[in-house]
Amino acid sequence: MSAAALTCEIVIIGGGLAGMTMAAALGSAGISTVLVDRDTAETRLAPAFDGRTTALAFGARRLMQAIGAWDAMAAEAQPILDIRVADDNSPLFLHYDHSEVGDDPLGWIVENRHIRWGLLQRLGALSGTVTHLCPVMANHVERAPAGVTVTLSDGREITARLAIAADGRASPLRQQAGIATDRWGYGQQAIVCTVAHEDPHNGVAIEHFMPSGPFAILPMTDDAEGRHRSSIVWTEKERLVPYYMQMDSAGFELALRRKFGDFWGRVSVLPSAGAASGNERFTYPLGLMLARHYAGERLALIGEAAHVVHPIAGQGFNLSVRDIAALAEAISDARALGQDAGGAEVLARYERWRRFDVATLAGTTDVLNRLFSNTEPVLKLARDLGLAAVGKVPPLKRFFMRHAMGTVGELPRLMRGEPL
Repeated sequence: MSAAALTCEIVIIGGGLAGMTMAAALGSAGISTVLVDRDTAETRLAPAFDGRTTALAFGARRLMQAIGAWDAMAAEAQPILDIRVADDNSPLFLHYDHSEVGDDPLGWIVENRHIRWGLLQRLGALSGTVTHLCPVMANHVERAPAGVTVTLSDGREITARLAIAADGRASPLRQQAGIATDRWGYGQQAIVCTVAHEDPHNGVAIEHFMPSGPFAILPMTDDAEGRHRSSIVWTEKERLVPYYMQMDSAGFELALRRKFGDFWGRVSVLPSAGAASGNERFTYPLGLMLARHYAGERLALIGEAAHVVHPIAGQGFNLSVRDIAALAEAISDARALGQDAGGAEVLARYERWRRFDVATLAGTTDVLNRLFSNTEPVLKLARDLGLAAVGKVPPLKRFFMRHAMGTVGELPRLMRGEPL
């Protein structure tokens, strides 16, 4: 590749988790790829950049292992051994125990910065097939029947067979392609922080449904000082979020303890890694967005460029991982047959593969959020009985557990832990 003109098979616009994972998947299969990233690695790894954790389902972990990124993040990954789902103050709850479906964890909780670290390490090892350009922007993307030309903010040009939009929920590339979306908000935001607690969590994840929205307690690895930690995703009504965000640290900690309870002993809020006290809270808007198409001429959408769902089941990034696995397989299979990796047949296969899965999960999370963020007595009784019933029907319970693990349905090879 010359300094001014770069030629590759695939160009990925967007260097977030989805973009990096896509680049690592393609690079691991020997497919020449350029990743266009507006941020430096130092920026993306900074504690203040992203305070979230991600629940990697069992199938997503298989993919990370298959593309060679897992080992660099494994030490920071906390296995999820049990999941408990409770409804407000009801005595009924649903309990998932990983041993009911095998020896493997249901998933892993990993801080986003550690996932980024693992992916960046893998991209560095794939420098022969993946070119990671940063910090740089894609100023213009021209798509034509013969291929794609991307003009960068530094004046360079990239020519490729296919462009992949991994540029987030606002996706300029999706908008430029004229792909419409369906979207709505929930009047909720997520407050995210990390807490320390006196007693160990033993790998238990908790989803506690409350009138304002779900309150999730996600187990994390102990920190360097040996403190037991969990990540909090507190869904709150949008109008109340500024009140909690403006509280001083002591007031916020007291409010959070009331939500959390005392079943793991005394709880204290931790500042984000490397940050000063007072920088322990992050907030993110919640809504649903679905692109009406996941592909266009010489273009494929992945991750939040294609869909945004409520984090109620912790499946947002896992949905993106399934995009990546399906698209990487479609591209790899086309190349093996001597076909155009960015051609219409490849993109049609990808869209068919993903549409039902995305629509199903989006609909499920939407219904669950609306159903459980409701104090109507009849609905409350119905959902409590539903939770209890699932727990009493072992085959149904195991199906839901395997679905949460990402091992149900037509799985791409990478989701089965197999190479492309």
